[in-house]
Amino acid sequence: MAIPKQSVLIMLVEDDEGHQLLIRENLRAGGVINDVLQMGHGEEALDYLFRRGVHRDPAKTPRPGLILLDIKMPKVDGYTVLERVKADPQLRHIPVLMLTSTEDQVEVNRCYSLGANGYIVKPLSYDAFQARVKSLGLFLDIVRFPD
Repeated sequence: MAIPKQSVLIMLVEDDEGHQLLIRENLRAGGVINDVLQMGHGEEALDYLFRRGVHRDPAKTPRPGLILLDIKMPKVDGYTVLERVKADPQLRHIPVLMLTSTEDQVEVNRCYSLGANGYIVKPLSYDAFQARVKSLGLFLDIVRFPD
């Protein structure tokens, strides 16, 4: 018996517009049809997740089922966003996949110690980046998410 696909909102928190576009396009190319909510920096993501400011209305701010989170961003970095999400009882169940351009093991360890559910290195070459995001799309197609 086939397991039905889950339709979860994906929050992409990435300050680089080129990376945002590549990630979105390659998720689609990888078969991901989920809605993708783009946030340009960590502060914007926290305002949305904690329903502050222009994001106060719960009807207009559905909870994401997955967060793709860059680490190095202006205003509020990915570590801070991750820490606050995982410390909140209503948000901590949301899977968070960290996106970064470094393979530094100290950074990897820090992300996992803060509660990250995965760590994805953004390759420097376009073709490698494209292939990695398509693979992420295939992963999202088979994984089950919490309600």
